[in-house]
Amino acid sequence: MRVVHRRPATVRCLTALTLGMLALTGCSTDDGPAAATASGTSAAPAPSPDGTAPSTAPTGTAPTGTAPSGTKPIGTGARWAGTKQFVQIDDARTADGRTYLSVRPAQKKPHPQFEAWVIVPGEGPYTEVSMTEDAQVLLSVPLGDAKHPAAYAQADFVGRLTARPSSDRALLGYDLSFDGEGRVTRVQSLYTP
Repeated sequence: MRVVHRRPATVRCLTALTLGMLALTGCSTDDGPAAATASGTSAAPAPSPDGTAPSTAPTGTAPTGTAPSGTKPIGTGARWAGTKQFVQIDDARTADGRTYLSVRPAQKKPHPQFEAWVIVPGEGPYTEVSMTEDAQVLLSVPLGDAKHPAAYAQADFVGRLTARPSSDRALLGYDLSFDGEGRVTRVQSLYTP
């Protein structure tokens, strides 16, 4: 006589679920916040040593240079290294042959009635990031002269941006591309009527 042992369906399901979870867990290389920061995603802001405002710089990154009041120090843009970000730009300046932008993340949504974008302002402090010498600048209305993006020199961009009142700048949004060192390689303004 042959005896066949059958497992209940629930045991088979649980076994399959457990094996699936083990396979997924085995594929993960996440070693905590440091790995998340290294892979291009930002970790939660850490409180500053004096306990005032949270720092958005990755742990272990020493800020370099100085920044105007109200912005984070130069070099903290490295947290965006190798990524594309949608941001607001509060200010721009040129120093030592480089262009610097004060940026903060924002959101963009399609305009419900027009072929344009609605900018949802971000919150928190601005971070100063530098542009590469050969960074491409594409501007459209209202900073550029046309609805479709056109190329402009970095100096033209700085002049056009700083000529606008700060209340107008809060309504503008930009797609930025960053190189592996956190420097901006491309700026494109969104068309906003």
